[in-house]
Amino acid sequence: MKLQYTDSITNKQGIKLLVYGESGVGKTQLCSTAPDPIIISAESGLMTLRKFKLPFIEINTVQDLNDAYEWCMSSKESSKYKTICIDSISEIAEVLLVSEKAKTKDPRKAYGEVQDQMLGLVRSFRDMPNKHVYFSAKEEMQKDGQTGAMLFGPMMTGQKLAMHIPYFFDEFFRMYIFTDPQTQQSWRILRTSADAQSKAKDRSGSLNEIEEPNLINIFNKILS
Repeated sequence: MKLQYTDSITNKQGIKLLVYGESGVGKTQLCSTAPDPIIISAESGLMTLRKFKLPFIEINTVQDLNDAYEWCMSSKESSKYKTICIDSISEIAEVLLVSEKAKTKDPRKAYGEVQDQMLGLVRSFRDMPNKHVYFSAKEEMQKDGQTGAMLFGPMMTGQKLAMHIPYFFDEFFRMYIFTDPQTQQSWRILRTSADAQSKAKDRSGSLNEIEEPNLINIFNKILS
């Protein structure tokens, strides 16, 4: 039996995080702040990255998604990218739902299949070795299962998926625009811990409650 100590734990597998927020808040642009990123996208919002020369893989079908995962895992070319950006899992779930609805007339079965596929997808990318993985998601108001309060959380296809997704991540943030009530100045922020309105968590213990939307800085803080 080999006795080990928790202060020797390092994250050699990379940081895996999910950031959710409303449409247009800057989740896609956050990809540009990641170290050596490649984007797996099911959205049409990459125009916000037109000033950056960032590589991306477009997802239109389930097979596209499977091929993208296999490429990230096994291709020599993918080894030069340090961060896989999945933008967004909300949209990817919609792609999967269209595919499943075409296979069955039972909508409940289609939603069930999508939820199972998405849980498998998130787990697979989360467990990807030697890569940072950034997942973005749209936001919606959700009822807290314990308190009954309505909180902002990631928009997912089906209640089961929305309930389980946060548990997959050690780093789970909300991105939104904060406006100072005195100066009326506004800026984008990442909330890293829960408050009365938002679901969020930082298990690293290395981050402030509010952080600047910059993934390189966040990764460096966690890994230092």
